[in-house]
Amino acid sequence: MNLAEQLSQYALSLSYEDLSPEVIHKVKQRLVDTIGCALGSHDEHLMADLRAFAGTQPLASATILGTAQKTSVEMATFVNGCMIRYYDFNDGYIAKELGHPSDNIATCLAVGEAHGVTGRELILAIVLAYEIQCRLQDAANLYRLGWDHVNYVLIASTVAAGRLVKLNQAQLAHAINIAVNGHIALRQVRAGELSAWKGCSAANAARNAVFSASLARHGVTGPSPIFEGEMGFMRQITGEFQLDVSQFGNARNGDFRILETLTKLLPMQGEMQTAVWAALELRQELVDLSQVRSVRIDTTEVGFRILGKDPQKWRPTSRETADHSLPYAVARALLDGQISTSSFAVERLGESQVLDLMQKITVHASEELTALFPALIPNRVTLVLESGQTLSRQVNAARGTLDTPMTDNDFEDKFRMLLSPLFVTERIAELQECLWGLEEQDKLVGLFELMTIYPKDNEFL
Repeated sequence: MNLAEQLSQYALSLSYEDLSPEVIHKVKQRLVDTIGCALGSHDEHLMADLRAFAGTQPLASATILGTAQKTSVEMATFVNGCMIRYYDFNDGYIAKELGHPSDNIATCLAVGEAHGVTGRELILAIVLAYEIQCRLQDAANLYRLGWDHVNYVLIASTVAAGRLVKLNQAQLAHAINIAVNGHIALRQVRAGELSAWKGCSAANAARNAVFSASLARHGVTGPSPIFEGEMGFMRQITGEFQLDVSQFGNARNGDFRILETLTKLLPMQGEMQTAVWAALELRQELVDLSQVRSVRIDTTEVGFRILGKDPQKWRPTSRETADHSLPYAVARALLDGQISTSSFAVERLGESQVLDLMQKITVHASEELTALFPALIPNRVTLVLESGQTLSRQVNAARGTLDTPMTDNDFEDKFRMLLSPLFVTERIAELQECLWGLEEQDKLVGLFELMTIYPKDNEFL
């Protein structure tokens, strides 16, 4: 069998009963985290624009998170996916390729709602999506060759959607073939000045996955073999790689990649979290920030390439550039003593204090720190004061890594923080209870009802 056929066989062979209590609980943690990230972005201008766009698609199959508005499954996948990614606050996975497997949850929610699946079926689809995306990230790098990591979201979401709509093995293989051949994303989305599409790219991949699964469900076939073929994915995109599907997570080995994913306590790109924690520690030692003569950030090669190489990182004009800028995030942390979702608001990017401090910052790729990656995600921040005194902090791992994982209480605190402007305390508690008990839900209707933000005026929600 070719790789698409192997992935299809694996997806259809896995059952809910194959999942350990640990894996099921991890899914529920990720849902609490991801839905919190999505609903927390509800009031942002981009989300209002996207809801208006969805209103042009009158099909009433799936719900836009936080609303009673229904649209097509593809549109709901796209809008909800954009909400999940907007703050860059959702989970991640680091291997040969970097990525955010929770991007697939938008697919699972929209398709699952439209097809009336149970909570257990939703959990299984999420596990499958994580497994496919993370195993592909283990196998081959994309960003160094100019391709975006959301190409793996595309494949993973196609598998998850195909399982939820009950494709057979041949149909699911064709869905993968269609998706990969027709929807490849470029890495330019994360180079230079970043645009709104940075947070939409994965959502678009997920939308394309739903479309591909729908086509295969109605008998459309796709080019094969899509991975190994003469003009296929390996020869054109990644180069040759090996993927042993027999070693994917199953009941025998329990080795599901969702157990290896990372989470965040700060709403920004994952590889710079430790730099901000280092800066926050140093700030406690500073009596007068004006006495800082220079700031040096030592980071990994990946951190430098993504977060400190481009000149736009020193004068960000978009939220997307700012939350991927080492100099901006470190400057903001030193100035404010905290980082929140409002730290990257566009109206704050041009503040004279932060721009002046950023001019004192340099970013350097360190071989020493690169050697620790990806087992650790280290950054070192060094301040030189006008007196000549040097203050330095290196942080190798932030809260949310495998060595220092977030607890259920951490996820609940983050959830409440993001949702408190939108819901009363009792509703937040009800929604959390529903998510923690997801496996007992026969339908998802109650979950979506609990996520509805009722309008206070005539705004179209």
